[in-house]
Amino acid sequence: MTARISKSGCVFLVGAGPGDPGLLTLRAQQLLSQADHVVYDGLVNPACFQQVKARRWNVSKHFPIRSANHGSDQKKINQLLVRLARQGKKVVRLKGGDPFVFGRGGEEASFLKKNKIKFEVVPGVSAGHAVPAYAGIPVTDRRLASTVTFVTSHEDPNKKNGIDWNAVARLGGTLVFFMGWKKLAEVARRLIDEGLCASTPAAAIQWGTMPSQRVVEGQLENIAARVARADLRPPALIVVGQAVRLRGDLDWYGLKPLLGKRVAVTRPAHQSGDLSGLLAEYGAQAVLCPVIEILPPKTFGALDRELKRLSEFDWVVFTSTNAVEAFFKRLFFLGLDTRALKGVNLAVMGPSSAESLRQKGLRHDLMPGRFETHSLLKALKQKGEISGKRFLLPRTDIAPLELAKQLQKAGAQVKAVNAYRTVQSKEAVRRVQAVAGEHTPDYILFASASAVRYFFEALPKKFWSKLRSRLVSIGPATTKALKILGFTPFCEAREHTGKGLVEALAAQVIMKRRVRSYSNKKTAKSKL
Repeated sequence: MTARISKSGCVFLVGAGPGDPGLLTLRAQQLLSQADHVVYDGLVNPACFQQVKARRWNVSKHFPIRSANHGSDQKKINQLLVRLARQGKKVVRLKGGDPFVFGRGGEEASFLKKNKIKFEVVPGVSAGHAVPAYAGIPVTDRRLASTVTFVTSHEDPNKKNGIDWNAVARLGGTLVFFMGWKKLAEVARRLIDEGLCASTPAAAIQWGTMPSQRVVEGQLENIAARVARADLRPPALIVVGQAVRLRGDLDWYGLKPLLGKRVAVTRPAHQSGDLSGLLAEYGAQAVLCPVIEILPPKTFGALDRELKRLSEFDWVVFTSTNAVEAFFKRLFFLGLDTRALKGVNLAVMGPSSAESLRQKGLRHDLMPGRFETHSLLKALKQKGEISGKRFLLPRTDIAPLELAKQLQKAGAQVKAVNAYRTVQSKEAVRRVQAVAGEHTPDYILFASASAVRYFFEALPKKFWSKLRSRLVSIGPATTKALKILGFTPFCEAREHTGKGLVEALAAQVIMKRRVRSYSNKKTAKSKL
C-alpha cells in the first residue's frame, strides 16, 4: 500500500553546484526566490543568496557536522526539514554540488518519504566534473580516459561492504575522490598497493570554481607530500589519472588576471551587482561594502518646478547615472514623459550616464572626452553653447557647485536643483571596519567622490596606512577626492565606467606581476 503524502508543505532537495553561483541552475534560482525557508550547508557560497528573502538556516552552524556525531546531527537536520514542511512552508534544502552525489540527499529524501512529506529533487552541477574542469582537467578524454569514477573517502562506518580498492585501481580512467584531503596519503598508498602506477598524474583542487581556487599537481607517490607543503586545506577534490596531464594546455580559470584577489565594492548595494559580476569574470571575489545610499531629496519643490518648465532650458546636464535615474523617475511621477524634453540638448559626463539615457530611449548630444568639469566646459565652448544659454543641473545634495559657477562665469543662466541625496549607509561603519580588519581585501574600488568621503569617514585613521596601496579610482573626480585625503590611487580607469574600473585594475595587476617576475629572474641571474 502506497504511503499517504502530506499536503502541508514541500521540501526541495536542490543542488547548489560546486561554488561558483553562476553554476546554479535556473530551477534552483527560481525556487530560491520563492522559498519560505532555505536550509543550507556551510560550504554553499553566500553569493547564492543575493536575491533570497527567505529565512535561512545554516545547518553547519546550527548542527555542526563532526565525524564523532555526524549521525545525530543528520537526524536533527532531517527533523528540521519535516518540522518546517509541516508548517505548510516551501523549504529549499540547498546542498553543495548535486544532492544525490555524496550529498546525503538520498537519506534525507527517504526520511521525508517516511514522514509523508512531499519532496522534489533538483539536480545540481556536481563538483566531480565541474571542479576538475575549472582546473583545466577533463574527467574524460578519448585520448587518455574513457571512464570516470567518483569515490568518497568517507564511508558510512555501519556499511558492511567498503570500497573495493582493487577494483578501483583496475578501472583506470580518471578517479575523482570527494572529501579526500584528510585521507589523501592513505588513498594514494592503497591505490599503489593495488597495482596503480606510482607515477600516475594526480592533482588536488582546493575551493574549486571559486576565486580562492588553488591547485597542486604531482604524482600518486608524492601528491600527499606536495599538498602538505602547499598547506592545502578542505574543501578539496583529488583527481588521479592521465587526464591530469592536460592541465598545462587546458587551464583557463587559472589564467584569469584577478584570480584569488578579494576586491571591495563601495557602490550602493542596488548598484553593486554588475560590478560584482565583472569582477567574477576576471576571477576576483567581490566583497560588498556599500558606504552610500541614494535617497530622494527632502523636498521635491525645486525639482518639480523646473521639470514642469523643461522647454525653457537649452541644456540638461547629467553628471551621474543617479542623476539620470532620479530625474526621470520624478518626471514620470508628474505625469510627464520624454516629450517634455523636445528641443532640449542633453549632456552627460560619461558612458554610464549615456547608457542610462539610452535605456530611456534618448541619446546624448554631448559627452566630453574626459569626464570632468573642465572638459565639459571646453566642449560646450567649442560648440558655442554657453553664453546666453539656460542650463538645468539635476544633482545630489552634496555635489560641489563648481560646474554651476563656471557656467555662470561664462555667461550661462543656471538652475542647479537637488534631484537626490547621497548619504552614508547605515551599515557603513560596520562594513568598512570589517573590510579593514583581519581579512583586508587586496583592492578597494571607488566609483565616486562621495564613496571616498563616506568610506574614510567610517574608517579610523589607524587603518588608513594599511589600505594606502589598494585604492582604485573610476576617474579624475574620484582621484581628486582621494588625493585630498593624502592617497594616490593604485590606478585610475581610462574609461570611467564599472567595466573600465575593473579592466584598469586587471591591467595594473598584470603589469605588476610581470615586473615582479622580471625582477625575480634578474635577481636569480645575479646570484649565478
